[in-house]
Amino acid sequence: MPIVIVGAGHAAGQTAASLRQDGYEDEIILIGDEPFIPYQRPPLSKAYLSGEQGIERVYLRPEKFYHDKNVTVKTSTTVTGIDTTAKTVTTDAGETIPYDKLLIATGGRPRRLNIPGSDLGGIHYLRTIEDVDAIRDEFVAGRKLVIVGAGYIGLEVASVAVKYGLEVHVLETESRVLQRVTTPEMSDYYHRLHTGRGVHIHTSTMATGFQGEGGKVTAVECGKQSFPADLVIVGIGIIPNTELAEAAGIACGNGILVDDHCRTSAPDVYAAGDCANHPDPLQDRRLRIESVPNAMEQARVVAANMCGGDKVYTATPWFWSDQYELKLQMLGFSADGDTQVLRGDMNANQFAVFYLKDGKVVAADAVNSPKEFMICKQLIGRSVDPAVLADPDSDLKSLLA
Repeated sequence: MPIVIVGAGHAAGQTAASLRQDGYEDEIILIGDEPFIPYQRPPLSKAYLSGEQGIERVYLRPEKFYHDKNVTVKTSTTVTGIDTTAKTVTTDAGETIPYDKLLIATGGRPRRLNIPGSDLGGIHYLRTIEDVDAIRDEFVAGRKLVIVGAGYIGLEVASVAVKYGLEVHVLETESRVLQRVTTPEMSDYYHRLHTGRGVHIHTSTMATGFQGEGGKVTAVECGKQSFPADLVIVGIGIIPNTELAEAAGIACGNGILVDDHCRTSAPDVYAAGDCANHPDPLQDRRLRIESVPNAMEQARVVAANMCGGDKVYTATPWFWSDQYELKLQMLGFSADGDTQVLRGDMNANQFAVFYLKDGKVVAADAVNSPKEFMICKQLIGRSVDPAVLADPDSDLKSLLA
C-alpha cells in the first residue's frame, strides 16, 4: 500500500522528497485541493506579489521532480474522509485510496472577518496563489489600500504596496504592531520603519464594518472613523485545518496533537506543518508553529519515521520576514526572555537583539545581521556574558568555547 500525503504545502512536498532521499521505494500519493503542485507561501506576500518572482520560482520543486521520483500528485482534489481502521482516505472524486502510512499536512486557512459588508467585492485574504493573482490585478498606483491587521503578512504587503505607489493604511486592534509576536521595542522599530516609508498605521483601531457601492468595497468603518478603500486586504491570522482529523477521531487541540515523533493518536498517521501541535522539550509546553522551517523539519522527521527510523523533533523554532530591503530573522520566542541585549544600531537598520532567561540565550531578533543570527542558533540554552553580546567588536564565536 502507498504512503498517502494529504495537503500540498511545504510539509507535504518536503515529506515526499525526504521519503525518496531516505530510500522509500513504494508508491507515494500526494493530494492537494489547489490546482498547483506544492509551492512556497512566504514569497506570495513579497516577491510574487511584487512580480519579482514568477510562479515557476514559487514552486517548491519543478513538476518534473515528481514525475522523476514517481510521486503521484493529485491536484484540485479534496480528501473528504479518513478511516483509520480500514486505513483509507476518500476524495471528492469518489476514490477510496488505501494507505500504509498517512501524513496529514492540511495547513490552515485565513481567519475571516464576520462584520457588516464582509461579502463585498474588493476584500481579499492572502493565503494562496489565486489570492495574490486577484490582489495584483487591483494593485494600481494611486489607489487606496486598507490592510486590516498589522502582523507580518500585513506589514509585508504594506511594504510592497507603498512601493507600487498605493496609498496604504494599516489598521491594528492592538496598541502596537506585531504585538502578539514581538517586544515593544521591536514593534516601535517596525512602526517607525513603515511610517517613514509613507505607510499610515492606526493602532487601537478595530474594523467594525465595510461600506460599499455596486457590490464593491469603498470604505472600512472603525466605529466613528471611516477609511476610504479601493481594495482591502485582511491579515488577522489563520485557523488550523483540523476538521478532517477531528472527524476521523484523531486527537486535536489548537491543531492536530502529535508526539515528539510527529505521530498522531491514530496508528500510522502523522501530522506536520501549520496544522500540527507538538511538544516543546526546551520549555516544557506544546506549540503550534506557523513557519516554513518548522514544516520542513517536521517533514524530515515524519519521512524518517515512516521509513522505520526513530527521529525526534527538537528544533528551535525560527522565522523570517522581508520588508523593504530588510530581512528580519527570528529565533525562539522573545517573550521567553527576562533580559534583552542589543548589539548594533537600530537607526542603521543593522542589529540583533538577544533575549536571555536566567543568563541563558533563549531567543534573538536579527535585522540584516545574518552572522549574529547563525551564531545564535548555537548559543540557544547557553549561559553567556551580556557584555560580549552587546559589544559589536567582540567575536561571538568566543561564547561557543
